[in-house]
Amino acid sequence: MTTDHPANSLDDVVHQRVRLGIMTVAHQARQVEFGFLRTTLQLTAGNLGQHLTVLEKAGLIQIEKGYEGKRPRTWITLTAAGEAALRDEIARLKQLIHQVEQAGTPLDVPGTVTR
Repeated sequence: MTTDHPANSLDDVVHQRVRLGIMTVAHQARQVEFGFLRTTLQLTAGNLGQHLTVLEKAGLIQIEKGYEGKRPRTWITLTAAGEAALRDEIARLKQLIHQVEQAGTPLDVPGTVTR
């Protein structure tokens, strides 16, 4: 049996909590600095770096290294594919929320069992 449940369409790369956070902050800021992301999302540098690598390999972000004055900096920007993936993920999440809000009580939902 095939189902069109929105949870089946969530993108595992995007949906992971930290990566979704990275993508939403990068979307809002257009370009975000590594240290700001680390602080905002309360991550270690190593943990953030691993998640950025996953997103970069998937083509969802672009990483640019440079200097601000004499200090090395790393900036993160969403790619066009990243913008589209974030938009799709949010649409699926909205569908899930809508289904939960519209479902009513478990007694009203066909195929569910109450205890």
